[in-house]
Amino acid sequence: MTKIASVETYMISVPRPQPVWTAHEESKAWNVILTEVRTDDGLVGYGEIHGAPMPRICQWVSRLGEIVRGAEALANVAVWEKLFALTSPRPGGIEGLDGLPPPVPRGERAQVMAAIAGIDIALWDIAAKVEGVPLHQLIGNAKRKKIPAYASLLRIGNETHIAGECEAARRAGYGAIKLHEITVPAVSAARHAIGDGVPLMVDMNCPLSGVEAIAFAKACQPAQPMFLEEPVWPPEDFATLAEVRAKGGLDIAAGENACTSYQFHQMMTAGAVSHAQPSVIKVGGITEFLKVAAIADALGVRIVPHSPYFGPGFLATLQLLSLRGDGFIEVFYMKRDACLWRGGVDVDASGHIDVPTGMGLGFEPDKAVMERYRVS
Repeated sequence: MTKIASVETYMISVPRPQPVWTAHEESKAWNVILTEVRTDDGLVGYGEIHGAPMPRICQWVSRLGEIVRGAEALANVAVWEKLFALTSPRPGGIEGLDGLPPPVPRGERAQVMAAIAGIDIALWDIAAKVEGVPLHQLIGNAKRKKIPAYASLLRIGNETHIAGECEAARRAGYGAIKLHEITVPAVSAARHAIGDGVPLMVDMNCPLSGVEAIAFAKACQPAQPMFLEEPVWPPEDFATLAEVRAKGGLDIAAGENACTSYQFHQMMTAGAVSHAQPSVIKVGGITEFLKVAAIADALGVRIVPHSPYFGPGFLATLQLLSLRGDGFIEVFYMKRDACLWRGGVDVDASGHIDVPTGMGLGFEPDKAVMERYRVS
């Protein structure tokens, strides 16, 4: 048996080498938590976690790592189920009374699902390495060797700067653009800059009421966005999201704030989305992502993953998308001082990224980068 020996976290912050037009201060650095799972026979797998506060999530990973230490590493689905059980309240859920650790506080469930994802991705990485194959081959048959990428821009606000960033992304090879803007003139400026026929997506990050979102969607129709992403607050108001989709005249995408396949099932059966956006490092990892994809396929909803990452979560998303016949991969349009993969997953001149063919996730991270940018 291959048993889990340790689970370690790396909090990493890689600064931007130069400023960018943005309305968000957090764009000055790429912050991420990497997980490193080691087995008793020397295998190592890597995962990634998104969320804040980073120290608290690392505490959860440490706690979960203690729970699964000594478990069979290749029984990754069983490990996932064991950890997921901790996220639900249960009678007698006090450590020592039922033989299990206390359940997760309700307010921290999303953080714990992200922590579970970090461990789960690493275990899938290990499982594929044991078989000597890339992750996608462990799961099924690849349908694509290259995945089309879209540039996911930061929120900019200024229409002139928006147009400039769109044009720069197109020159860099990207065949599609996603904005993070909340005004109609901003969307119109982007469309004018990239021309007709280039896919344009608009991520709003949940700012509007249903009535406001319907009006915004109608006003954006001349710019022909592929979809509006998360136009409504709160993000789990699926009934209102379905109404926006029905009355606004545009396709709707959502899902980065959903952390279980159950939430995705509710979202899709409500008719809230045409495009579901599971985030492999938020939704509980590869194990839960596969459940979401199966639900979407059964209900005729397209999968366009949320993936503005630079770590193992990005590699996992590439591997998972290779199993599907369509769907873009989201690339955070943000230069940084260093790359974990030595440039191995950069966008090519045709706007595509090669699916890694190495064992596991496809590449081993640059340990020098991990150590150089590690923060306490």
